[in-house]
Amino acid sequence: MLFKDIIGQNKIKEKLIQSVKDGHVSHSQLITGPEGCGKLSLAIAYAQYISCLNPNNTDSCGECSSCKRYQRLVHPDLHFVFPVVKTSTFKKPVSNNFIELWKEMLRENPYFNVEDWYKKIGVENSQGLIYSQESDEIIHTLNMATYESEYKIMIIWLPEKMHVFCANKLLKMIEEPPKKTLFLLVSEDEEQIIPTIRSRCQHIKMNGIEPEYLTEALRKLPQATGKDIGEIVHLSHGNYRKALELLSSDEEKFFNLENFMKLMRLTYTRKFSDIFDWVNEISIAGREKQKSFLQYSLNMLRENFICNFKNPELSFMDEKEKSFSSKFSPFINEKNIIPMSEELEKAYRDISMNGNPSIIFTDISLKIMKLIR
Repeated sequence: MLFKDIIGQNKIKEKLIQSVKDGHVSHSQLITGPEGCGKLSLAIAYAQYISCLNPNNTDSCGECSSCKRYQRLVHPDLHFVFPVVKTSTFKKPVSNNFIELWKEMLRENPYFNVEDWYKKIGVENSQGLIYSQESDEIIHTLNMATYESEYKIMIIWLPEKMHVFCANKLLKMIEEPPKKTLFLLVSEDEEQIIPTIRSRCQHIKMNGIEPEYLTEALRKLPQATGKDIGEIVHLSHGNYRKALELLSSDEEKFFNLENFMKLMRLTYTRKFSDIFDWVNEISIAGREKQKSFLQYSLNMLRENFICNFKNPELSFMDEKEKSFSSKFSPFINEKNIIPMSEELEKAYRDISMNGNPSIIFTDISLKIMKLIR
């Protein structure tokens, strides 16, 4: 992965390159930012630049033996850790059990999210974790000598998914790693990382991709022909993954919009039997799908509240969403936007903690019914 392959984020690229030139590479770094901004790509490009045998002022050379190994994701001094799940084959799973699928995912599109990863490994209804046994693998790997680079580099994707035992066991190593060892933690929700890990890392904060660079990247794609790129860039809000979804049919978004409209209509009309039917349907959808729906609903509440200000520049909805919201938005106001959002956030947390979906969605339906009028 070269820096030039990452969309936008030029200031952060320059800062990281300068840190290597100055010899000020922090041994533990936490890269954060919204979905689709290129955090994981940046971490890999940074690792490649550090390991490159002939780096230039703006990027890795792309030609040396180290760069060629990085491009194939087979460099012996580059290591990955990421959330995995228990299966019939792997009772005590670690990242290396899924490493080939992980590399395939990175080659296909490094701007993926956790739901995409779970789909890749065929466990959409499970909750992935970085399990406690992973800490032993990390410690063993990083205590070995480097093979051909100056640094051993460990990229941990979504450290917020790390089991507390694993996190606590790694504290000492993250604070005082073996010589020439670099940790790059890539997070979408740093508040969920235990504070003792966060405090030991240098923070790198990324923002959404700048509109001009996102526009340039999308125009190069074959599927962009005939599409309103300006509208897609506006709706994606700096998220390259979302922009790709908007360029193609999106089954997940259709599911979320249909269920959001159904929930709001049923709670407003107070059709109890239909609400319970809806609860039964959503309860068997799978936890990642349920979480995606709740996150989408939170966003739609915000969009409908903003609709009342009559400022299209503040809206990030497509035509179907606008059509529904043109009639629905007056029911979302300053009196109910905060309590409704808080209830959806609570439901998201409860689903994430493996709460009973039927109870959670029944509860949220009844509370929305009370708040929507």
